[in-house]
Amino acid sequence: MTERRRTTRLRSLLATATGACLLAGCGTLPGSGGSGNTLTVVTFAPEGTKATNMGGMTSMARAYERWVNSKGGINGHKLRVVTCNEHNTASGAADCARKAVSEKAVAVVGSYSQHGRAFMAPLEAAGIPFIGGYGVSPEEFQSTLSFPVNGGQPALLAGAGHQLARACDQVALVRPDTLAGDSMPVLLNAGLKATRQVEASDIRAAEDAGDYGPQAREALVETGRTKDRGKGCVTAVLGARTETFFDSFRRVDQTQKRPQIASVLGSVSQALVDRTGGKESPFEGALVTGWYPVATDPLWEQMRKVVAEYAFGEDGADPADDGTQTTWIAYTVLSGIVKQLGGEDVTARNVARALNRSEGVSTGGLTPDLRWRFQDLRAVGGYPRLVNARVSFQAVQAGRLVAQPGDLPTMDMTQTLEAAPRA
Repeated sequence: MTERRRTTRLRSLLATATGACLLAGCGTLPGSGGSGNTLTVVTFAPEGTKATNMGGMTSMARAYERWVNSKGGINGHKLRVVTCNEHNTASGAADCARKAVSEKAVAVVGSYSQHGRAFMAPLEAAGIPFIGGYGVSPEEFQSTLSFPVNGGQPALLAGAGHQLARACDQVALVRPDTLAGDSMPVLLNAGLKATRQVEASDIRAAEDAGDYGPQAREALVETGRTKDRGKGCVTAVLGARTETFFDSFRRVDQTQKRPQIASVLGSVSQALVDRTGGKESPFEGALVTGWYPVATDPLWEQMRKVVAEYAFGEDGADPADDGTQTTWIAYTVLSGIVKQLGGEDVTARNVARALNRSEGVSTGGLTPDLRWRFQDLRAVGGYPRLVNARVSFQAVQAGRLVAQPGDLPTMDMTQTLEAAPRA
């Protein structure tokens, strides 16, 4: 009887202490999702590889972590960012996804990988949402646990078709001879056809070649088939090797009637223009299709401040880099959805459910308000999770990427993509 009374008294004291602590706000119980919890997320991207490198994404993630924690975290939760080098390989992507699982991450945020099948399977098995991928793998627009913030390569290529149709009579597309590259002509042609332009010539190239002389000569031949007063355009979408292609193209192009050159963000960036000569860069005058407003737009002011003040030691965090920009937007979405959860536990399952139910997450005007409810999804074949198909039209002028002059700085590619054949 005495032991029972002691047990009862101990339980009563514990309950009283716990209640007092909760009222006083002195801490939280494990798993309660309150202000004492640390939210762990993972950001992965390839770094130090011979192909595409996106170190700006992990650099931005670490800078965001420092900044948001200096303000008290996200809705009172301290943010812990774990970064991972994806190495541009399927095994690297899978390893990074498994790291997210082992770290018990509530989300993977603002990441890059071409190997969607490799990283989505482990994330789906663990119920971890993938927020704001770069948009280069089909799985990012197919998995119910993926929440894309842009239209990926489909929107860029369809947008490039619209942009080039206004400037060219014949387009030559130089693209990787890969499975992912096989969808590029279909998407570019969807934009060209929407403005009643002829299909582009499809020129395949090795993804990691050191010289693209044969492809450059073929592009010149194809764009030379225009009418007497017609204009030819050469667009290359080769990621990090786009610079190599246009270097080859410059050396073989000895024609008086030079074709218009073009590309998409991710293959051409402000950093690339700066590195290749600025105003004297071979990309001067190039047309470029992007997802977001140009880097000089005032809408990026907050991100620029965070990079300037919190990206110390992070060489890759460039406010003009589209990978850096995508990661900033993805973390903005994470912050917004955690705030929408209020006092609920911030778990992977709850984050995914909140994203699927949200009536809108604001990105400060950098994108339309983002929502992934069933009624918000687009009827785009092969890309059912695509919710933001807006693109921006840019040009390189005086060594800077600026909004392309004209009355159409941005355009929604939804209808074009819905009408496109299955890529």
